[in-house]
Amino acid sequence: MTRYRLPADDLEYAVLARLWQLGTASVRELHEQVGVPQGLVYTTTAKVIDRLREKGLVQRQRKGTAFLYRPRVAREEIERARARNALSRLLGSTPRAAVAALVEAADDLDPTLLTELEQAVAARRRAKDGT
Repeated sequence: MTRYRLPADDLEYAVLARLWQLGTASVRELHEQVGVPQGLVYTTTAKVIDRLREKGLVQRQRKGTAFLYRPRVAREEIERARARNALSRLLGSTPRAAVAALVEAADDLDPTLLTELEQAVAARRRAKDGT
């Protein structure tokens, strides 16, 4: 099991997401695709890559005089961890009441979401049961 810490903010996540798309990239490539559109300087993008590396999310490899970076953790694993983290913050210490409120809010927003939720719950139960 890979040890890592989750991205701390939207910028770290955006850089990591782009790296998942590219597979391997230099800081310059990541800066051009993520940093420049956000009006960031190159050193900011480089610092974000360093933080992602310190968190165990990316690894680097020397190629000539530059470093290339690649993800160490699959996107699906990070997405699951982020979802668990967000849900635990959202649900707090009284998850049943929060889930009930979430169901009501989903129904108010779009009643078809309840059907999708039921299907997702059923699929998860089948997967856990191995059927």
